Amino acid sequence: MGATADTGDQIGPARSRERFLQGDQVAGGVRSPILNSWLRCQSLGLSPEQTELPYRDDFDPDSRLVRAAAPVLDQLAYRFSGSQMNVCLADGEGTVLQRRFGEPSLAQGLPPIQSVPGFVFAERFAGTNGIGLALAERRLIQVYGAEHFAQRSQSNACSAIPIRDQLSGHVVGVLCFGYPHSYEDPALPALVRRAAESIERRLMEQRSARERALLRTYLDAGHLAQNGSDAGNGHPMGLAELGESGLDRGDQMLLKEKATELIGSAQRAAVEVALPHGRGVTLLSRLVTSRSGVEGVVVEAVLTGEAPPVHHISMAPHAGPPHGAPAGTPPHGSQAGPPPVHLPDGAAPTDRPPAAGPPRDGGAAPGAVRGLVLVGEPEVGKYAVAARSRLELLAEASTRIGTTLDVTRTALELAEMAVPRLADYVTIDLPEAVLRGEESADPRSELHRAVVHGIREDCPFYPVGQRVELRPGTPHMRCLDSGEAVLEADLRTAVGWIGQEPEHARRILAHDVHSLVSVPLLARGVLLGVASFYRSQDPAPFGDDDSRLAQELAARAALSIDNARRYTREHNLALALQRSLLPHGVPEQGAVEVAHRYLPAESGVGGDWFDVIPLSGTRVALLVGDVVGHGLHAAATMGRLRTAARNFAELELAPDELLTHLDNLLVRLDREEGGENASGSTGIVGATCLYAVYDPTTQLCTMARAGHPPPALVDPGGGVTFPELPAGPPLGLGGLPFETAEIRLPEGSTLVLYTDGLVEDRHRDIDVTLDQLSRILADPDRAPEETCQAVIDAMAPEHPADDIALLVARTRTLPADRLATWDVAADPALVAGVRAAATRQLADWGLDELSFAAELMLSELVTNAVRYGTEPIQVRLIHDRTLICEVSDGSNTAPHLRRAASTEEGGRGLFLVAQLAHAWGTRYTTHGKVIWAECALDAA
Repeated sequence: MGATADTGDQIGPARSRERFLQGDQVAGGVRSPILNSWLRCQSLGLSPEQTELPYRDDFDPDSRLVRAAAPVLDQLAYRFSGSQMNVCLADGEGTVLQRRFGEPSLAQGLPPIQSVPGFVFAERFAGTNGIGLALAERRLIQVYGAEHFAQRSQSNACSAIPIRDQLSGHVVGVLCFGYPHSYEDPALPALVRRAAESIERRLMEQRSARERALLRTYLDAGHLAQNGSDAGNGHPMGLAELGESGLDRGDQMLLKEKATELIGSAQRAAVEVALPHGRGVTLLSRLVTSRSGVEGVVVEAVLTGEAPPVHHISMAPHAGPPHGAPAGTPPHGSQAGPPPVHLPDGAAPTDRPPAAGPPRDGGAAPGAVRGLVLVGEPEVGKYAVAARSRLELLAEASTRIGTTLDVTRTALELAEMAVPRLADYVTIDLPEAVLRGEESADPRSELHRAVVHGIREDCPFYPVGQRVELRPGTPHMRCLDSGEAVLEADLRTAVGWIGQEPEHARRILAHDVHSLVSVPLLARGVLLGVASFYRSQDPAPFGDDDSRLAQELAARAALSIDNARRYTREHNLALALQRSLLPHGVPEQGAVEVAHRYLPAESGVGGDWFDVIPLSGTRVALLVGDVVGHGLHAAATMGRLRTAARNFAELELAPDELLTHLDNLLVRLDREEGGENASGSTGIVGATCLYAVYDPTTQLCTMARAGHPPPALVDPGGGVTFPELPAGPPLGLGGLPFETAEIRLPEGSTLVLYTDGLVEDRHRDIDVTLDQLSRILADPDRAPEETCQAVIDAMAPEHPADDIALLVARTRTLPADRLATWDVAADPALVAGVRAAATRQLADWGLDELSFAAELMLSELVTNAVRYGTEPIQVRLIHDRTLICEVSDGSNTAPHLRRAASTEEGGRGLFLVAQLAHAWGTRYTTHGKVIWAECALDAA
């Protein structure tokens, strides 16, 4: 292809080309197919001034492609008559076969390289040009002026498109239009496509004519007439007529499939086919040569009333996969009945009972019906078999790719589907961001090898986990840049691939890897990575049909990978939210020694939570809960419930009252979100909860549960029990009461709280798991941290379907010498005696520095109890991590902190307590209330 005239001015990216030749970066100013072609030309050592091209004089001027294209080329020459347009036809190797000129006289002023057929314009010889780039990119391309690599071509523009054999999909030629840049027309690409499609249709018409010639030769031989199957009228009985003998549409399709395989085998053969209804059919293939020399195969069917006696057939070795079929294509005859019996020309089928097929002379057995099934060329049969195999592969891929929501596993499923039926090795490279569930800002620069899978494990591809840095011009980078598949039929000449890392490429080639298809993983407009398919064992290189199959597989896998990526992102977000809402550590308290574990579900974050809440009077609250459902909604609901539970606990509510408030909260949340459900939102279903409060001064534990599994209790001797607590309804039902239970826990007892994910599983019996839990817990000398780990190691499923929250608390008891108690009568005169007793006790504890603050606080609190409360009145000092002063009385009326006016004489006592105390508050008991105040031990 060459210019028909010189425009006098350079067109295209002339400056970018100059910078490229000087070694500068020009990626932003040149189209990626052109830049990739320049890089390949540079790797090949081509010179822009190079003018010599290979010339071939052995091309066929009357080939099928030329005969199909000649009328189309003549029409184009007529259409562009008088213009400077030139049209050329090249074969699949880039050799020009025909040329047409809009103005025939133009050819006289052009050098032979631009006017005479036979010159080779493949990219590796001619540099960047229309024919060479169309063969490399395998699609319609346009090249303008300075985009050409060679100087001689820079005064023109061209449009070129591959011509394919519609049956096989192979590129068999190129149609190229050359013209001055001023002739550019937006309608030209559509015209180029229509012209190529017309040539492709004419190629298919030639094939039909060849098959008709084969059929005529077969009829002229009179095979069926000789056997008496058609009354001598010269027309064979076909499958339609055979259908009248009991063959339904399914039977006919099965016979056509088997006949296609026989045609592809290109051998004289007989094969028995067992139809679903038990009727026996023998398929016979005959070799036929038309008068014009076309070789083909005719397949006949011989029907009998019996099932075929397949045990009498002599089995010949299987033929290999059809030429051009994917690696792993089943041999002919392998899917329905035994393999064909191959016969030498002139021979009859092997011995079999007469009623089961034709006799030795080739005639039909008595009572048998015989008819024509298919006529075709072996090459066509091979393509048909390969096409059916590809359809079966795609159908299977739809069920085997995307079985999980794991990005890496989905990528591996793509590789497992392709090996060995399409490729011998598959590598998949994904950006690190995609593996994390995110979109990659630049997938070309952060690729990591995610999958390497093949027929052998010793092929030296980059290993899984290694960062893959791609150079411009490599098939993988061209694939990512263009968003389209890139086919390298012969890797030994793929300079871009070899140039990526020459030594690495040589090691791969040493394993007979010879062909490559790189396919982008694109889904919903997002580039997720690249899949590369390699062949080594199958000698046939990849073709366009293989490339399209790889694209279909990759497209299905990309959608599943994107679904997995999106799920991973949502899962990570939900998990991050849930972890942010769970405790980040255990608060300081002296009532229990605590350890905990949280194990999220493998698929979908749940709403399990736990909490440890220090309460007044050295008490501690232990809490576990489980929101029904999974995902962000469950995690957010869990956060709401945990926050509410902490707030209710701060109010010193009893366990049953706290659960009642949580139940009311969940009902309100469900009601508020009920209106959103109509628009697709997921409402709250419910939650379970177990709330326990342990008091180390009395060794009493008060518990209540809302539909939650009961705790496990380990006594100091190692005995394990599951206390029978009132079950209570799950949270969210509303209106039903909760009950409490009180249990005395000796010092050193262990209380184990857990969610149902630990003990409930559809594959495990609940009683068996509880027995297993009992055996694990029956070790009183083990610390809570060790107990947690032992339980998780032994009982947590390998792939948990539900979250697991585990809380292990070993009880402690406040020593008797750290507690002082005084009963006080309702007499103001006794307040001074209480102050004096408290001062002496503080001195015994070595807390003299706190005496002043403690005296003032006790004086105010006891005075208020005497004046406004009722008996019994009790004062208690607790020496723990802080100094706690408690005054209890029988009244339910609690004082309120307020700021007294300057004219008021009273009202300042509680304000003074609040200023002196580290914390203070009121809690209610069954017999009244307790007002308490804490003073830090270092407050003095």
